[in-house]
Amino acid sequence: MSQAQKVGFVSLGCPKALVDSERILTQLRFDGYEVSPSYEDAGVVIVNTCGFIDSAKEESLAAIGEALEENGRVLVTGCMGGGEQADLVLERHPKVLGITGPAAYEEVLSEVRRVLPNTHVPDPKIDLIPAQGVKLTPKHYAYLKISEGCNHRCRFCIIPSLRGDLVSRPIGDVMREAEQLARSGVKELLVISQDTSAYGVDIKYKTDFWGGRPLKSDLYNLASALGELGIWVRMHYVYPYPHVDKVIPLMAEGKVLPYLDIPLQHGSPSVLKRMKRPAASEKTLDRIRSWREICPDITLRSTFIVGFPGETEAEFNELLDFMREASLDRVGCFKYSAVEGATANELENPVPEEVKEERWHQFMAVQQEISAERLQRKIGAHMDIIVDEVSSDGAVGRTKGDAPEIDGAEDYLWLTKDELVEMMQPAWRPVLKCSAWRTTTR
Repeated sequence: MSQAQKVGFVSLGCPKALVDSERILTQLRFDGYEVSPSYEDAGVVIVNTCGFIDSAKEESLAAIGEALEENGRVLVTGCMGGGEQADLVLERHPKVLGITGPAAYEEVLSEVRRVLPNTHVPDPKIDLIPAQGVKLTPKHYAYLKISEGCNHRCRFCIIPSLRGDLVSRPIGDVMREAEQLARSGVKELLVISQDTSAYGVDIKYKTDFWGGRPLKSDLYNLASALGELGIWVRMHYVYPYPHVDKVIPLMAEGKVLPYLDIPLQHGSPSVLKRMKRPAASEKTLDRIRSWREICPDITLRSTFIVGFPGETEAEFNELLDFMREASLDRVGCFKYSAVEGATANELENPVPEEVKEERWHQFMAVQQEISAERLQRKIGAHMDIIVDEVSSDGAVGRTKGDAPEIDGAEDYLWLTKDELVEMMQPAWRPVLKCSAWRTTTR
């Protein structure tokens, strides 16, 4: 019997890119290739790159360089695999064997077959592939990508130039994948895309079928159907459009997790206008209040940018006022950085780096106070948790308000061995009574 060729793989970037890596690896396994855990044994190394911001580009270029140095045979794919980004890769690393763009699964496979022909024919009795495909996440949670690309043209973002316009998957395909993941033992699905709220708009919310049932390909029907699987369902990258309001009652009913990741970016209407952000920003606070009336336990997460070109002190203070009023549970903040190809680079009045730094610290200080106050409210509550890690000392768990990787391990709960044993007695899913909010950086 012929030996299978081995392929090394380096995956960088966001969860959407991680899903791309999983699909490529799954197809490689179907084609009879093995995945090598080291550079030494690999006949070729694939680097799935990220090109969203300059620091990510440099990380990707460094990873390509390392793979070339350690192995010498490298294929590049992902966000840096198209257009000017590809030119940058070739300029820095002219010895790469081939380059393909993001989500170009068949092209990647063609390149692998070209540079590393494989005569091994997989034996289904020996070369076992999980029904859910190859996953790079722990067994108990998985990412579910419902669409690719984005129709917006935000000035600080180059995603549309990297990944194209919105392309939604039919709801039947999404649900069959979700169902298979649930059958494989996944306890939490993380719904991701570039714009989850816009799901289905490009296909005019086309009706598709799941289990013989007709379903429209839209956010509400998707959330409702996923809620029937009996596992945690968490929604990410949800713009606060009016139709998102219909999903909140599903959270109140326990069908999907009371958690929304909403990319707000700023709180000043004039800055948002310069950013060319979608949605009616002036109604966002009203919408947040309405959500909390319907689902008081909802956890709201967002990210913001300080130091966008032209941001005045008054506009920054508008952002801080917005933060205090919105009182979001989880918040990340970035100092604006010019990304090659972004139209924001053409705007006047760039904010000095020292001012960006100062505003970032002010912003985080305000958010720390808000987060501490909101966490304090949870003391004394009973909460379901999902356990991510178990050791001889205890375990690390998350509540419904903590997303893996996104919210960060510093927000997770550290449980002693005795606490874990006590909670595991009544049911498979632990219930924690929070007497104090403890965090870990383990």
